[in-house]
Amino acid sequence: MASAQLTREQILTWLEEVRDPEIPVLSVVELGVVRDVQVGETGVVVEMTPTYSGCPALHVMEEEIERTLRAHGVDAVEVRIVFREPWTTDWMSDEAKEKLRAYGIAPPHASAEGDALVPLRRRDVIPCPFCASHNTAQKSEFGSTACKAIFVCNDCRQPFDYFKAI
Repeated sequence: MASAQLTREQILTWLEEVRDPEIPVLSVVELGVVRDVQVGETGVVVEMTPTYSGCPALHVMEEEIERTLRAHGVDAVEVRIVFREPWTTDWMSDEAKEKLRAYGIAPPHASAEGDALVPLRRRDVIPCPFCASHNTAQKSEFGSTACKAIFVCNDCRQPFDYFKAI
């Protein structure tokens, strides 16, 4: 497909098909890792910022972006990893956070405070994504992936991941 026929909005629509391999209820667009799409005469450039520099899903997301766009007829695709600003959970939409909760992962609760490289956060109570109880406790700072922590609900007794606010 000729790049002149493509629009940024069409590319973003197709990128909604690309799921985060670690959280399949979210697309890479909803997760906020797709930072920009540029449609030029020679092809499409997708810029993405990983959730953190060592994210093991990054390579899979890159490949899936390329595969998906090529399946839609985009011949020339370049995925650029950019670090102009660090990814933050603030880039996730409220709809994406609700999808996390419905999937059984407590969404990020706090937002960044201040301009520090690693901002200090107060420890808010993390509600259970299953029963909405606030009677929860962190069991481990490290969950199924580095961007999650393990919590347990003391009311429904269900363990759950919490997507850390970054």
